[in-house]
Amino acid sequence: MDGSVRHRTIFLSDVHLGTSGCQAGMLLDFLKHNRADTIYLIGDIVDAWRLRRGWFWPQAHDDVVQDLLARAHDGVRICYVPGNHDEVLRNYLGTHFGGIEVVETAPHVTADGRRLLITHGDQFDSIVVNAKWLAHLGDRAYEFALWLNTWLNRARRLWGGQYWSLSNWAKQQVKQAVSFISEYEAVLADEARRKGFDGVICGHIHAACIRKIDELDYINTGDWVESCTAVVESADGSLHLIDWAAEMRRRETPQGRLARRSQNRQKQKEVA
Repeated sequence: MDGSVRHRTIFLSDVHLGTSGCQAGMLLDFLKHNRADTIYLIGDIVDAWRLRRGWFWPQAHDDVVQDLLARAHDGVRICYVPGNHDEVLRNYLGTHFGGIEVVETAPHVTADGRRLLITHGDQFDSIVVNAKWLAHLGDRAYEFALWLNTWLNRARRLWGGQYWSLSNWAKQQVKQAVSFISEYEAVLADEARRKGFDGVICGHIHAACIRKIDELDYINTGDWVESCTAVVESADGSLHLIDWAAEMRRRETPQGRLARRSQNRQKQKEVA
């Protein structure tokens, strides 16, 4: 992991390993360039809903699991907070898998002293809680959108285009989706306040965000299907949203390639 950036904490959610929409290659590239003392996996890391309908597990998905297990073996603290798609792990709360601890929720104290509630967030989604059949139906429709998005991006690459998310774009156009996201954010902030936390870090809705809601910190890590985002904590306790798809696009610009060549030459000089 030479040349990687060191963070105090990395927060990841909604990877959806086991689905064709999972951008495992981008996540592996992110992990190659980023490391931390603590990693929170905030739900829907493995998509058991999809795997029950048919097995899909390419090598890149296995590489993600092996990378995380290797970090746990090397002493990185990794906490896994299950979501609705990997809810089967809620039967194993308090246990460890290869050094990765499974917990229902987790408190995190930032370097600057803020107490943040770590939860996936599906418990506060009325559809998941009250109409699970509808959630599964929506999951099928979402899977089709991701399939269509895969083929669109293959066509875009033929003409030199960059990764683009159809489903993410559609959500931004639909007022009801925007309303649902706002309501979800408010409910999570209220839960953090009720439990005496200074804020909440969650996932579930695939809408990456860092903002204040009535003086509370609301942080959503996004996902690795549509937006390919993560949240990291610096040594001073500040939290930052990283858009890795945008970072990879930047690295492919002429300026980005020039910067990489300059960095490589510098490394060669240091080795010499």
